[in-house]
Amino acid sequence: MPFSILIVDDEILTLNNLKKFLEREGYEIYVAETGEKALEITSRIKPDLILLDLMLPGISGLEVLRQVKEKEPNTVIIMMTAYEIIEKAVEAMKLGAYDYLLKPFPLSELKNSIRRALETLSLKIRIQEHLNTEKGRYYFGRIIANSAKMKEILNIAQKVALMERTTVLIQGESGTGKELLAKAIHYHSPRSEGPLIEINCAAIPENLLESELFGYEPGAFTDAKKRKIGLLEKGNEGTVFFDEIGDMSLNLQAKLLRVLEDGTFMRLGGNKPVKIDIRVIAATNQNLPTAVKEGRFREDLFYRLNVVPIHIPPLRERKEDVIPLALFFMSEYNRELKRSYTGITPEAAEALEKYSWPGNVRELRNIIERIMSLNDDQEIRYHHLPVEIQKYKSTGAEKMIQQTLQSEEWPTLKELEEKYIQNVLEYTGMNKSKAAKILGIHPSSLFRKLKNE
Repeated sequence: MPFSILIVDDEILTLNNLKKFLEREGYEIYVAETGEKALEITSRIKPDLILLDLMLPGISGLEVLRQVKEKEPNTVIIMMTAYEIIEKAVEAMKLGAYDYLLKPFPLSELKNSIRRALETLSLKIRIQEHLNTEKGRYYFGRIIANSAKMKEILNIAQKVALMERTTVLIQGESGTGKELLAKAIHYHSPRSEGPLIEINCAAIPENLLESELFGYEPGAFTDAKKRKIGLLEKGNEGTVFFDEIGDMSLNLQAKLLRVLEDGTFMRLGGNKPVKIDIRVIAATNQNLPTAVKEGRFREDLFYRLNVVPIHIPPLRERKEDVIPLALFFMSEYNRELKRSYTGITPEAAEALEKYSWPGNVRELRNIIERIMSLNDDQEIRYHHLPVEIQKYKSTGAEKMIQQTLQSEEWPTLKELEEKYIQNVLEYTGMNKSKAAKILGIHPSSLFRKLKNE
């Protein structure tokens, strides 16, 4: 199906000439002589690209641009303008125009600008195919789950999300995506219209965490001049997410248990219970059963939180998710960094999959961002990878052995030796001295073998 282009210009001769030229180029063309007509056509057919004149009778080109971008932010718009109003073109770029052309412009320049713009649009479409439709930024469609383990976790999370009050305990190493899953559960739940309050128990000092959680009444302590509403109260009719709950003090654990049991608490300095309706989701990278045995975590609170336990495995245990995650992050950083990456080379993908990922998904995201920030390229390539990941690439010899073992027809010893030597040479960049060292033979022996092939 051809791309559709809407041409907007009040000069009939220009309009007709551009229409004929672009139809010959294979595009589906619509025309409008006014801004009002352009907005009506855009709302009806949603063209892929708009070629928009700045100076129009009635609604200006800038206003058309502004209204289209508000309703259809992905529509690509190229402005046409005369030299004397170049400052308007600059303003148009700030409003989201892809490019501008100074009249009169050669048709070759128009053709190239449209080609680049539609290539950018095509790239957005291709990358979007990797993503599920999302209701919002933190819906389940944002969580990559190619591996069986992650698919099972998502299945559990989607079921428990629909349970309005059920408490969830998410466990896993740092960087595995516990926070993302907690937010997805909230935004997919009956409480999605209510607040989501996030509390990092490791980031707030204990003496401040209590007042932040429960709030206080005037005079509760020296600086308490007026009542403060705590985070729990702010989360009423919504979800409260306790991140790194394993770092919460035993004193606060006891108070949180009461909230979970009867939905009430006391503000600091208060004498009247406050009733709240919240759902609690907790996350930790600690082994809570061990913490219970060691007396660092209350057993009764652990069982109250552990109604639906979800353990997110580390990335090294779900290799099938590495490349889909990398592609997902690539799509994000294409938008953020204004890049045009379309994929990952096989060598780079192999190394990424073999790496152990001690920092889990967070480490992968950071590496993709670093590569795309420092390299203006079309693909993530092997030489872009950090040194600690590059060493996980298979040698040519390893690949040869794998292929041989999978083959139905086994080669002779002579054929195997020849293939092995050739793979080692390719691995060393045809450096015969280095290849001879890997092969464990004298360079003269290697020369002789190559001569006899």
